[in-house]
Amino acid sequence: MAHDSPDVAGQGKVMIVSCFALLCLALGAFRAYAARTKRGAVVIDVSGGGGGGRPERSATFVAFERMYLFVYLTVMASDWLQGPYVYELYRFYGFDQKAIAFLFVIGFGSSMVFGTFIGSIADKYGRKASCQLFCVLYALGCLVKHSSSLAWLLVGRLLGGISTSILFSSFESWMVKQHHSRGFPSDHLSMTFSKSTTGNGIVAIAAGIVANTAHDFFGPVGPFDVAAVLLTVALVVISSTWDENYGDASVDVNRAFQSAIGRIRNDGKILVLGTAQSLFEASMYVFVFLWTPALGETSAGPIEHGWIFACFMLCTMIGSQVFGHLVSLRVPVEDFLPQVFGVASIALAIPAVVPSFTLRLLSFFVFEVCCGLYWPGMGTLRGRYIPDDIRSTVMNLFRLPLNFIVVVTLLYLERMDKRAVWLMCACMQAAGAITQTRLKAFLYAKVPAGDSSAAVDADAD
Repeated sequence: MAHDSPDVAGQGKVMIVSCFALLCLALGAFRAYAARTKRGAVVIDVSGGGGGGRPERSATFVAFERMYLFVYLTVMASDWLQGPYVYELYRFYGFDQKAIAFLFVIGFGSSMVFGTFIGSIADKYGRKASCQLFCVLYALGCLVKHSSSLAWLLVGRLLGGISTSILFSSFESWMVKQHHSRGFPSDHLSMTFSKSTTGNGIVAIAAGIVANTAHDFFGPVGPFDVAAVLLTVALVVISSTWDENYGDASVDVNRAFQSAIGRIRNDGKILVLGTAQSLFEASMYVFVFLWTPALGETSAGPIEHGWIFACFMLCTMIGSQVFGHLVSLRVPVEDFLPQVFGVASIALAIPAVVPSFTLRLLSFFVFEVCCGLYWPGMGTLRGRYIPDDIRSTVMNLFRLPLNFIVVVTLLYLERMDKRAVWLMCACMQAAGAITQTRLKAFLYAKVPAGDSSAAVDADAD
């Protein structure tokens, strides 16, 4: 399209690097502001314990949190290392756009299919064992990428799909169950999720640099080999330091699956939570495939993918810092998460109606800030409302509709009007805001009038 708008005439690396610097300053400034506010705040105890303030972080909890975050960020680093180079590797092996799209669909499809029961297996046979299996399967998926055979690459996508189902359920399920069983304060769980999101942003930026270096030295398979090494490290640490925990190990996988479906149907809080998660994350995955062409068609020059991605990660880190600050002020997650969905809806609608590189880029920054708020917020709510005995099963069931939406969108993306796809994503976020508002109604239905601050400590029945 023609680049006649004055705000796209001088786009380039200088602008993106400037954005990166400004975002770094914004992140540092907010952290300083939050620290000052925390030191000067008078926190009122609303839990009835009479102690006032937030519970102190014991040495036992700090050791537990560090152990979990080390493993979690290591496996997330292995995932980030691969992401930017999967498409390039397939192109290097000579596959066309149609074949590559098919490989991606197989990955999401396998996650959708195997995710229906992989959570139940984790609940019955152990979340630690499931995390160990993840490390083995994902490492094998990295190693088979040394083959240019379509059959072996399909095996790799199948292994990646199964691994993804485990990655986004079993690790969190293990941590939350350990947190509950060791009797750590509920406040600490939110802060652990906030730290994991902030750390994930840092790891993503670092992984991009490492992946680029590995690619330069070892070729297209280099990043995948480094990922396999990190997965081996994670496997060793999990095997030597983690205790096993289970859901309800007394029931078989089929009954656990049926029990999870029954809980979702009968507990409105779990149902609306799962609906909101599916809507947000489906639009987020579609965003991953759309943001590059959306900027490319409005840019006067080449897109600085690496710098833009780094800016995205900084925005995510800013969002997680805002989340941590809100939690430290004892603002209920149920209170502000509907607004996060609402702002995300507006941000994703902008590319559909505004053909401006600058405004689209800014809207994407806003959306990434929303993601930074969403991840720890949704993790906190899952920890509060999903029962420990079926946690992995329910979390994987939540992923079924989002994988279905992503698979269908990928299959028809080339034939769809991109503006319509952006509006679809915006509508999903708006619908998520409505469901989150419903969750807020559930919360305050059990809190006495005039005592909204007590909602912070409300747990699921």
